[in-house]
Amino acid sequence: NITTMTIVYTLVSRQKTVLAEHTTTSVTGNFPTVTRVLLAKIPPSDGRMIYNYDDYVFHYVVENGICFLCMSDEKQKHRVPFALLQEIKELFTHKYGLEVPQRAIAFSLNEEFSRILQDRMEYYNSAGANVDSLSSVKNQIESVKDNMVQNIEQVLERGEKIELLVDKTDRLNQQAFIFERSGRELKRAMWWRNARWAAFLVVAGGFAIFFVAGLVCGFDFHRCKAH
Repeated sequence: NITTMTIVYTLVSRQKTVLAEHTTTSVTGNFPTVTRVLLAKIPPSDGRMIYNYDDYVFHYVVENGICFLCMSDEKQKHRVPFALLQEIKELFTHKYGLEVPQRAIAFSLNEEFSRILQDRMEYYNSAGANVDSLSSVKNQIESVKDNMVQNIEQVLERGEKIELLVDKTDRLNQQAFIFERSGRELKRAMWWRNARWAAFLVVAGGFAIFFVAGLVCGFDFHRCKAH
């Protein structure tokens, strides 16, 4: 639903080396490509920042040289994305410590940790305002200050900005196609079932007529022939 908070993409990286990422299945687009450009501009020092990129927002937190980043579609809501990143950071650090991420190659942690990214994204997207109202979140995430929010034009040099393409209708179209195809298959299956029943009834009816006629005339019809 485009009227509610939707976090559509998350990643964990060491500078430009992406270690794990996940994209929600409800959208398609080129934001992974756009994110690679952003990663080159994010300083490795600890900190957090918000980048407005057209109608979307990139939130990131860097700690111990590891970047935790997500992309959302709501410019005025920052606590939920930062709460997500905070939990992802804690889960990632608990799972891999500080040394493994520093020597891991690109996507070497993706198979395992992308499932955690997916689970946490689904939770924070569904919880939404409930997460935002938790006192624990308010304590962890300080109010966003104006100097934490930058338009992407302030960061990228001329010619570096890539048009951000996000298609939320692709999955709906796929679902409509699948539904239409399923409807045709169901209709075909129902026709064949009815045809089989009709054939069975014809055969059964013919057998019943033959059986009754056999009782009356004899199964070799000698009684009826005699008349």
